[in-house]
Amino acid sequence: MRDTRPSRRFRHVPLGPWAVWLHYAPRRVNCPNCQGISQRMELKVGGAGKRRYTKALAAELAREARVHCGQALAKRFGCSWSTVQAAVEDAVVWGLEKRDLSQVRRIGVDELSRKKGHVYVTGVYDLNTARLLWAGEGRKRETLRAFFDWLGPQGTAKLEGICCDMWRPYIEEIKQRAPQASLVFNKFHIVNRLSKATDQVRRDEMKELEEERRQHVKGMRTIWPPATSLPVNGFVWASWSDIT
Repeated sequence: MRDTRPSRRFRHVPLGPWAVWLHYAPRRVNCPNCQGISQRMELKVGGAGKRRYTKALAAELAREARVHCGQALAKRFGCSWSTVQAAVEDAVVWGLEKRDLSQVRRIGVDELSRKKGHVYVTGVYDLNTARLLWAGEGRKRETLRAFFDWLGPQGTAKLEGICCDMWRPYIEEIKQRAPQASLVFNKFHIVNRLSKATDQVRRDEMKELEEERRQHVKGMRTIWPPATSLPVNGFVWASWSDIT
């Protein structure tokens, strides 16, 4: 050992209603095996950089932030909102460094409206692990093209199935960049379009039929089961000939 650094205080995971702090004085050691570096700091308990909280607390905050509001978490753990935000940022950086895309075979593409005025964000998910792989502004064909450029030719060639809604720009880009992958449509969108088409036919028939014969057409609006009653994981696999 070479010397000891000044003691620092790190916020740790609270024990029930009690706040927990760890006082820790990191030690520096001489390392003859490290090329170009004669001094090494022993393993730190704190977060990245000069974070004043432990890695355990950062992991707990990032895990809870997936389902709880940041302000509520800060109050619950007795820390500031900036601490919650920094913990989430550290978790994202760690996840990006550890991320392995070699096993990505089936992906889902969907757009989210992030505010009023049709401002969309396109998200791409790994369907096997239910994790977000990539996100980009907009829902144009160029948006999805940026994802395939990021994934690269080797990663794109490994894709076996791609699930998306029936948005033409997505379909066209998938057809060009990943022709080997099977296209998947969620049943929600299939049934939604069938319901609209059936209802339009019903309305046209109601206009042409006489009053006494309209009774036969009543109730046709619900001939297809509602999309909300279908299985959550229900998909319809389609070939390129089905959509062109």
